[in-house]
Amino acid sequence: MSTPSAGPRLLGPAEVRALAAELDLRPTKQRGQNFVIDANTVRRIVRDSGIGRDDVVVEVGPGLGSLTLALLDVAQRVVAVEVDPLLAERLPATIAAYAPGQVDAFEVILGDAMRIESIPGPPPTALVANLPYNVSVPVLIHMLTLLPSLERGLVMVQAEVADRLAAGPGSKVYGVPSVKAAWFADVRRAGTIGRNVFWPAPNVDSGLVAWTRCDPPSTTATRQQVFTVIDAAFATRRKQIRAALRPLAGSTEAAERALAHAGIDPTARGEVLTVADFARIAEGLEW
Repeated sequence: MSTPSAGPRLLGPAEVRALAAELDLRPTKQRGQNFVIDANTVRRIVRDSGIGRDDVVVEVGPGLGSLTLALLDVAQRVVAVEVDPLLAERLPATIAAYAPGQVDAFEVILGDAMRIESIPGPPPTALVANLPYNVSVPVLIHMLTLLPSLERGLVMVQAEVADRLAAGPGSKVYGVPSVKAAWFADVRRAGTIGRNVFWPAPNVDSGLVAWTRCDPPSTTATRQQVFTVIDAAFATRRKQIRAALRPLAGSTEAAERALAHAGIDPTARGEVLTVADFARIAEGLEW
């Protein structure tokens, strides 16, 4: 009778620094490289993500593999998307050394998460990632668009971005990321991560954002049309919605017709409107 394979060993500060030294790696701000060196943090992320043995997980920006190893301890399969060739090439060897029983459950894709067009293997059910700060929102929106099979996820982003993603209408930080994320999912803040769990330590705090897929608003407008309206509404934040829409609509009168169709006060501002409001406005525009 065979004994079950042991779970992965996780990376700590010494292991992360040893891997970086082996690769002669100097983390770059350009790629948002801040590597997690605390095993308890990655365990917390995996636990709070709610993933289990039935889940196929996409991880964006696995880096040296800290979170990847923790995901492999729980998920059925992990597909990691890494833009840095050096890191992507080294990752399979790290998995083989630290999680030998999960080698067949892991695959790494070398590529830019903003540009990939598919994920190999079974449809992914969850996205769990420490997203690079400089591209976190566009990467999240792209993955939600690309992979309709994603049911839920947990991402670590800059704390300020986490607040924006989870904000509701009327909040001071409600804006384009809030509304676009709401098109795809119910989004909530899921905690804060301090700076000392990273190497190198970033100069900002991090926040966890959890989300659960939901149906988009029922509308005859396309997602791209709705997103175009959202971008226009927040291009000049303090403008009334009538004035903000005028360049897109072509005239004040056309903007007012679209707002009348949507039942929206023309003097309202974008920060009080829901994603469903923006969808109705998009329906009323002449595209």
